[in-house]
Amino acid sequence: SSGINAEYGEAWNPNPSFDPKVMTEFLDDQNHDLHAKMREFLSTDKFFVPQYDIPLADERELALQRLKQLCDNKFISVHFFSTNPTAVFAAHENASIVDGAMATKMTVQFNLFGGTVLKLGTARHKEVLDGIDSLTNIGCFGLSELGYGNNAVEMETTATFDAETDEFVINTPSVKAQKYWITNGAIHANHMVVFAQLYTGEVNNGIHGVLVRIRDDEGNTMPGVTIHDMGIKMGLNGIDNAKISFDNVRVPRENLLNKESEVHEGGEYTTQITGNNRARFLKVADQLLSGRICIASMSQGASKACMAIALRYSATRLTAGPSGKSDYPILGYQLQQHALIPLLAKTYIYDIALKQIQAMYAKFTLPGRDVYTVSHREIVMMCCAIKAITGWHINTAATIGRERCGGQGYLASNRFGPAIAGSHSSMTAEGDNSVLMMKVAMEYMADMMAKMRPGKNFSAAASLLAAKYMPGIVQRRGKSGSGRDIEYIHKILDLREKILFIQVAEKMRVSIKDKAEARAARFAKWSEQEQDSVQAAARAYSEKLISDICYEKIGLADPSIQPILKKMYNLYLVTILQENISFFLTNNLISRKGAAGLRDDFDALVKEIAPESLALAEGFGITEEMLSAPIARDWELYNSYDNAGEMKEFEDRVRS
Repeated sequence: SSGINAEYGEAWNPNPSFDPKVMTEFLDDQNHDLHAKMREFLSTDKFFVPQYDIPLADERELALQRLKQLCDNKFISVHFFSTNPTAVFAAHENASIVDGAMATKMTVQFNLFGGTVLKLGTARHKEVLDGIDSLTNIGCFGLSELGYGNNAVEMETTATFDAETDEFVINTPSVKAQKYWITNGAIHANHMVVFAQLYTGEVNNGIHGVLVRIRDDEGNTMPGVTIHDMGIKMGLNGIDNAKISFDNVRVPRENLLNKESEVHEGGEYTTQITGNNRARFLKVADQLLSGRICIASMSQGASKACMAIALRYSATRLTAGPSGKSDYPILGYQLQQHALIPLLAKTYIYDIALKQIQAMYAKFTLPGRDVYTVSHREIVMMCCAIKAITGWHINTAATIGRERCGGQGYLASNRFGPAIAGSHSSMTAEGDNSVLMMKVAMEYMADMMAKMRPGKNFSAAASLLAAKYMPGIVQRRGKSGSGRDIEYIHKILDLREKILFIQVAEKMRVSIKDKAEARAARFAKWSEQEQDSVQAAARAYSEKLISDICYEKIGLADPSIQPILKKMYNLYLVTILQENISFFLTNNLISRKGAAGLRDDFDALVKEIAPESLALAEGFGITEEMLSAPIARDWELYNSYDNAGEMKEFEDRVRS
């Protein structure tokens, strides 16, 4: 610590009940060496000190050169996906803390572009793959189109095989077919995985990925390729986003990413993917799944930083105390604690859950490793759920953190503004969060229907039927629903999930024999009538998933940190009950007395956690240099000279 924070931070709680280093090790979960070395690197290289008032071109070049520094120091590699995918996610979390634009360029280069070439390509694409880690080959991911985002399977871009020249001809047939929001596309990328409807003769074989060179080695746009710079955004302007179109752009047949499907010389099409064109699309766009974990990791990095900044400032900013003098930290106020401590608890709980989902994804995707007892469907649901929950959370954490830091929070240099702008990317990039909740609900219901078939899964069917038919007061068995009864809260979170999905299933039922009419009726119910129910059910699944993971993981933590972790977990559960109290009351799963007592439980838990909050923020493992926010450090020193809202001189002073 330095300056003002050393003095006041110690005064806030000189004797925390746990060692923050033990907490950091628990939260990091895996990749301890990578986390430690990356944090040290980001803290000592002044190239990563934030810059704010710089021209757009310089901001973009800075993001690229920072990414190159991480690449040159081996903190990220596309080959991690073959050896240790969780290391990719760890790199994303740390990168997002210092520069969200750099982290976004990273996720496109190494996950979307690099991961797709790695997983769908073969030996003939080795030259492109070998240039990814060094940024010799900078790539972009051409999936979204102006008119086709969530329904990308209907995209218009075509890749038509020309048997005479043994080439694919890439075309953008309309304005709506432009590849849109293409990260790295406006300035830096020379390669692109173009997703297109693949035609052999008159047959549309569905969407496939084709490597297309969009710039030459000197950075000149290739013939037939049109690139439009999308310009200034509401944030993350270090990312060079583009809209890109193609006019009879020819590429060799070998540019098809052919791990699963191939167009042979002469035009014969073969594929190993069973099912229709939609099934082929899901296979070729599979990198979106790990992309959602990458975005969740970035969201969590930003949430941790926002919480650390807000709490450190709150402990050092003094205002009127009992004496009437400015000698009392604003973190002592209940108003401040009730705003920040529940967000701190959620940040911890979401992080614990995310790390386990990362591990499950890694074990599921790596060949030759023990696989968790989860299906592909469950992995999809988990990835969608955690991306949405953490994406919404960073928006809330950054917004409330900014408000609770008053005018200081409005300064760009105090980091909340960039975090708020970045959170809006977390909410809609690589899957709109609410649409991902729809995906969760669809997968859950398909699984539920399978379990309800006669002879399939008796215990699962019995559990669903009990949730449907057993009255809440019977389920309660005399319990009032105390906020401190964790076992009972567990049970009613499970019941809430089942009840809400059963209700959605019943509402979706149609008794129409004509298939087309039945499909139209289901669409109307799902999209026009029952979306609130769908979203609520998916949210219930997500919150119970997170609770289940944390319940188990906290029980395995070092005994010295278990008490404070259990308090934060308890606060998370109480918050869920408060946010959904109408459901629990109307279903008689909590008594009126139990509901009335939740406020007391909430107040008590916040009061118990608040003295530990600075140590908990330290437990994130984020250094002061990575935070690089004046209000999280010596804000009196920062304001003792003409700082112009920038950080360079401040960092020179505190690091000297």
